[in-house]
Amino acid sequence: MTGFDPTAHRMVPQQRWFEDFTLGERFVLPSRTMTEAIFLAFQAASGDNHPVHYDAEYCRARGMPHMLAHGFQVVIQTAAGAGMFPHMVEESLKGFLDQSSRFLHPVFVGDTLYPALEVDEITPQRTTGVIGLRSTVHNQKGELVLDGRQRYLLRRRPG
Repeated sequence: MTGFDPTAHRMVPQQRWFEDFTLGERFVLPSRTMTEAIFLAFQAASGDNHPVHYDAEYCRARGMPHMLAHGFQVVIQTAAGAGMFPHMVEESLKGFLDQSSRFLHPVFVGDTLYPALEVDEITPQRTTGVIGLRSTVHNQKGELVLDGRQRYLLRRRPG
């Protein structure tokens, strides 16, 4: 034996429980430039074949500068798994409850997106609690292109 403990091999060694979160706490997610390759990968995964998402000339003929991102393509930029949140709650996470989003501005090929999550709800229950995260995505111009929410069920600290 080498003394290696695979259960101690974590991105975030200190686990967090429901009680450890505070309103206004932010989790910045990696920025990403929306390339044609990302558009094609999303088309393959989603099966959505509408030309507004995959035909630049179709879009230009309708007054758009380039292909328009699918709404879900923008939503996935707020996946908590892209950041540190899920690593912090490996022991306490019971479930992903719900998600909602509003699309405020279009996203085109070449736009760079800056997603973030912010704690906006802390609802205690008997043995668990709900943590709500406001999800936002801004573009390179500083425009809020997506405003949404995600809610997670977390265990309270044991003992």
